[in-house]
Amino acid sequence: MNPYKVLVVDDDPNVREIIRLYFEKQHIEMIEAQDSFVALEMMEKEAPDIVILDVMMPVMDGYEACREIRKRYETPIIMLTAKGEEFDRVLGLELGADDYVTKPFSPRELTARIKAIFRRMQPRKQSEEAEAPQSYEFDGLTINVERREVIAGSEKLTLRPKEFDLLAHMAKSPGSVFTREQLLEQVWGYDYIGDIRTVDVHVKKLREKLNPYVNDCIQTVWGVGYKFAVES
Repeated sequence: MNPYKVLVVDDDPNVREIIRLYFEKQHIEMIEAQDSFVALEMMEKEAPDIVILDVMMPVMDGYEACREIRKRYETPIIMLTAKGEEFDRVLGLELGADDYVTKPFSPRELTARIKAIFRRMQPRKQSEEAEAPQSYEFDGLTINVERREVIAGSEKLTLRPKEFDLLAHMAKSPGSVFTREQLLEQVWGYDYIGDIRTVDVHVKKLREKLNPYVNDCIQTVWGVGYKFAVES
């Protein structure tokens, strides 16, 4: 039995029922909310492990709900959106969503995204933990993997879970160039079938937080991707 709990927030009962039926086959526990206000209450009462959040809901839309959830929780969020414009997809990521799925969607695809997040939430194997360094030390920057802390200068930075994962992954190989596709597969944990702008948005957020202390530590390699460039 899958130990994780998924909160599905959508004002369409048919969508919720389709997801519920598929989740039952996959042994995924599901709780549901018909609007954002109920969802915020359930975040407190039920403490879900992941949130599936529809964008187009009345009164409080999914973007605003995402913003409110991020004020208090680091729970992974997947946005459901019927919109295809890049602006709408990027906006959700800017507000703190971890992923998005465009309607009409395949329940199988949605479940694959969820399982990928579940795998990342599982504790690392002891052998992997023994081999992995507990921290990375660079000029003006310390990345503590065990504590999931980043110290830039003398300041402790507040990073979202995926921002930390991305930074720590690149810091393992300073100077190495990663394509966006590689980062999506290696950090997000699966072959991403959505928009590679996911990486760009997270890099932008990281730069905003790091550059005041360690300027230009994540560099763009035009036509290829990104590299971490800080002297150790």
